[in-house]
Amino acid sequence: MADRPRFGPAGVPPLFRMFKATLADVPKLLQKEGLDAFEYEAVRWGANPQLKREDAEKLGLEAAKNDVLLSLHGSYFINFCGEKAIIEASKKRLLACVTAAKWMKAYVVVFHSGFYGKRLKREAFATCVKALKGTVETMKSLGINNVKIGPETMGKRTQLGSLEEVINLCETVEQTQPVIDWSHLHARDRGRFGTVEDFRRVVDEIENRLGTEAIKNLHCHFAKVEFTSKGERRHHILDEKRYGPDFRMLAKVIAEYRLKPVIISESPILDLDAIRMRDLVRKELMN
Repeated sequence: MADRPRFGPAGVPPLFRMFKATLADVPKLLQKEGLDAFEYEAVRWGANPQLKREDAEKLGLEAAKNDVLLSLHGSYFINFCGEKAIIEASKKRLLACVTAAKWMKAYVVVFHSGFYGKRLKREAFATCVKALKGTVETMKSLGINNVKIGPETMGKRTQLGSLEEVINLCETVEQTQPVIDWSHLHARDRGRFGTVEDFRRVVDEIENRLGTEAIKNLHCHFAKVEFTSKGERRHHILDEKRYGPDFRMLAKVIAEYRLKPVIISESPILDLDAIRMRDLVRKELMN
């Protein structure tokens, strides 16, 4: 849990790569920028961790030393709404990510739940719940109790991941927490966030359903987003005024409710927009 609003990038910022920083260098570099969160991207992983345990543990040690809170984004190749073989492969991929998260002491593994396909939405949801319950049972049998799995709100209407579905998953499955991608919600609902009150409604719904701790320590993704009638198309930087949502509105709600979220920037300029979001929240907290 965050002890204050925390901000950081989804993955290693491009500038860090230009200077050939190692993974273990990232927390110190973020700390120098005044950032205090980092989401490791394991998005192309298969059934085994594609990161050496010693490297994961070193990242965890450096993160603790530099007061950077770690999370991990799980494999894109997960679909808990598919056929049996697809679900079993998805479990293995998520477990590989959870194992690495345990090594680096990341507190949550973010994941995409899956696609409806030809199933009715309620059938896809029921299939997903059963699969996730089985995954959590395996996690417990492996002694992985300090890592949560975080179903993410999704930006396309073909994907399981509406706000209602994510809350329902977290009400139903143990060791889960919601991951609110504000950009995805904005795109999925074709411009959901136009006022501060639109953000308040989401916060209130999560608190009413999952409790005060769930909302105060929310794990979030944010970027400006371009969308079509089908949902999310691509992310944009905060300065692109033609796209939404407007982070300043969310910053007002964070200050108003005294929230302590982790905000992960998925902007094309990862750390730079993370810094900007940090500064906007700090400004609201001083008002």
